[in-house]
Amino acid sequence: MNIVIAGAGEVGTHLARMLSKQNHRIMLLDGDKEKIELVESQLDILSVVGSCTSTGALRDAGVERCDLYIAVNPEEDPNITSAILAKRLGAKQTIARVNNSEYLEEDNSKHLRDIGIDSLIYPERLAAEEIAGTLKTSGSRQVHEFSDGRLQFLSIKLRENAPVLDMTLVQMAGKYAAENFRVVAIKRGEKTIVPRGNDRFALDDMISVVAKPSSIPGIFDMCGKQQHEIRNVVIVGGTRVGVKTASLIEKSYNVKLVEPDRERCILLADKLRSTLIINGSGQDLALLREEGIRDTDAFISVTDSSEINILSCLLAKKLGVKKSIAQVENMDYINLAESTGLGTLVNTKLIAASHIYGHTMNVNLRHLRFLTFSEAEVFEIIAGQGSRITRQPLMDARFPENATIGGVIRDGDAIIAKGDTRVQPGDNVVIFALPDAIKKVIKLFRE
Repeated sequence: MNIVIAGAGEVGTHLARMLSKQNHRIMLLDGDKEKIELVESQLDILSVVGSCTSTGALRDAGVERCDLYIAVNPEEDPNITSAILAKRLGAKQTIARVNNSEYLEEDNSKHLRDIGIDSLIYPERLAAEEIAGTLKTSGSRQVHEFSDGRLQFLSIKLRENAPVLDMTLVQMAGKYAAENFRVVAIKRGEKTIVPRGNDRFALDDMISVVAKPSSIPGIFDMCGKQQHEIRNVVIVGGTRVGVKTASLIEKSYNVKLVEPDRERCILLADKLRSTLIINGSGQDLALLREEGIRDTDAFISVTDSSEINILSCLLAKKLGVKKSIAQVENMDYINLAESTGLGTLVNTKLIAASHIYGHTMNVNLRHLRFLTFSEAEVFEIIAGQGSRITRQPLMDARFPENATIGGVIRDGDAIIAKGDTRVQPGDNVVIFALPDAIKKVIKLFRE
């Protein structure tokens, strides 16, 4: 595909890096020459220095010939304007990043579609929704739901008390109800493995499982984990992510939000209905103790600083909080944070990229998520009529080595994938894949 990305910030740069690996033709447009030169020195892409709201710069970037125009500047106004201009100039499909949830309301989004913006993305809202979803399953590092929760993807760290340690997958399947779940990945150190029957579980492995909801308690048992009820939640940071998270969860949990800016606290107190606003720092040990940190079930740090978020969560863990969630935007910190046993990590760049990347896959894609702890993806595809995947059982399908099918949803029923499973046209199929296997997987599902 010919893809034009407007905005060489963190989201735009990450998208350019990711999409260039899939052999798309990428053109990066930004008004900052230094940013453009830095990205060009690292990636095999083309670039144009200029304003994304300039028709001349858009023409120089080739938007009249592009299949997909993506506007991901930090400010929403140039994104909206440039997406409209790009569509008028001939772009086949346009996506704009916004910072205002009002744009996502049906009437407003329909109006924007009518004037040329095909899709809107609000990364901070998506991050808040992911955080809220993670609170439903304590004890796991990452949770995603597919087909309205009929299948779930979760990742769990194996500690010393995990009964499955040193078992092969075959041995594990014989002891536990493996017909209701499938282990689709093992993260060991820096390496992610798509496991086979003779692979063994080891200490500190991060295992990823596609499961029916009814099997999740048994999965936690085999991993030596205990789920605990979450009632009291502390959020550090009155950022967009923090405020949106609080608004999503305050009806279900007792929520406190800690924010150092006093004026910001006054604004938040008017905006949030039942969340208790506290003026202070999430790194203030005395404040945390005064606010009952030991009775906190989940601690969420979403300030604008990855370092503060990591340190705050480590402090909360040290004080006995069982569930911690940190927003880590610096990609270099993710493996370090994960190795410390920090808990769940949230990255808005990966979340935004997940939603945008689906527009490049040319299949009937329902959901796609990039995994924070691994360069891998888990996604849900609807099998096309006559597609190669429907012609034989999975054991004969020559599925790529670095990918696996976790499960299938057919007529509303979840089926865990086995060798003799046959995918039928119209099935929703949940797949785990490493980057080098994506193209091969997509070919199997195309009509």
